[in-house]
Amino acid sequence: MAVDVYAADEQADAPVELERWSALARAVLAERGIKGDAEVSLLFVDELAIAALNQQFLGREGPTDVLAFPIEDDPAPSGRSPDLGGTGPGSDASDDPLVLLGDVVICPAVALRNAADHGVRPEDEMALLVVHGLLHLLGMDHQENGEAERMEALERTLLAKHHGGVPPVGDPGGLHAPDQPATTQAPE
Repeated sequence: MAVDVYAADEQADAPVELERWSALARAVLAERGIKGDAEVSLLFVDELAIAALNQQFLGREGPTDVLAFPIEDDPAPSGRSPDLGGTGPGSDASDDPLVLLGDVVICPAVALRNAADHGVRPEDEMALLVVHGLLHLLGMDHQENGEAERMEALERTLLAKHHGGVPPVGDPGGLHAPDQPATTQAPE
């Protein structure tokens, strides 16, 4: 049983260390109690692709840095379990079902601009986006101040433990700033 992170680099604007971000995702998911067979996707796309998703799912124009697409409204660790019921040859009915958490879509070009604008290292901005997107898949949100504060605190804790870089207090990436609604959880 393992948490599988499928990562794909579908852009050419900036180099992406797929294994580094996959390892961070696995560590964060383990830290948050995701056990057994679970899957999540990390997709790195260009500005045109993320702008199209932003428009299609959120009705917002232009590119954003990260979008999260949870499989279910019910937060993890439940997720959606395909093919429940019945067993096939070689399967064990006692095995935990596969949990599909969802997709995190990140635009490295926007992340690089955000890092420069906020005076942080590009790898710290990318790490923040990975963690932020995963927390959305796990049911966290930042629509209200209390929720935003809890989410930011957890982001800092997870980054300190699993990335080694902690964004300064005040959220330099702008992920929770009221005037920057682009980073958000997308509906199913």
